[in-house]
Amino acid sequence: MTLTLWLSLAAVCTLGAMSPGPSLALVIRNTVQGGAGRGVVTALGHGIGIALYALLVAMGLGLVITQTPALFEAIRYAGAAFLLYLAWQAIKPKPASSDATPGTDPSRRYQGFVGGFLVAFLNPKIAIFFLALFSQYVQEGAPWSDKLIMMATAGGIDALWYALVALGVARTPLMGWLKHNSHWLDRGTAVVLTVLAIRVVM
Repeated sequence: MTLTLWLSLAAVCTLGAMSPGPSLALVIRNTVQGGAGRGVVTALGHGIGIALYALLVAMGLGLVITQTPALFEAIRYAGAAFLLYLAWQAIKPKPASSDATPGTDPSRRYQGFVGGFLVAFLNPKIAIFFLALFSQYVQEGAPWSDKLIMMATAGGIDALWYALVALGVARTPLMGWLKHNSHWLDRGTAVVLTVLAIRVVM
């Protein structure tokens, strides 16, 4: 893959990563709840989910997903159900606070990683996006090196963008304001995720 071709791929992947959606809401909420560490781990999970989709599409398996209605619908409804689950997690009554620091709790970070991964992997529209995008870059008989470059580019840019979002939220005065208004953040996140879940189903 030439440098010019890679730069155009990277530009489109960057614009895709920066588009707002449930991933952005999840990263911001996890950062406020558990600090920069949990937000960055969420970003890494999301980036790996994106990279996996990119690899599947580059290998031709993404076409199987989009052309198999039952499989596509299963992923779509699973994605909507997971968004509703995240919405419930945002507004359900919180347990009494413990002595553990949220940002250093390994289980919390693991939950953030899994949440980020599933938000990406349970979104079949990502497969459609990569099918449209990679059709411009993947030629029949393309070497594995090109496919791995596309996977690393898509996943790396996505993880980097959301990691920057997490660090930007955690290390600016915005963090204090969001913590002070965390109940409104939770409610707003729940509304956004619910609306997106309904949109996915419809």
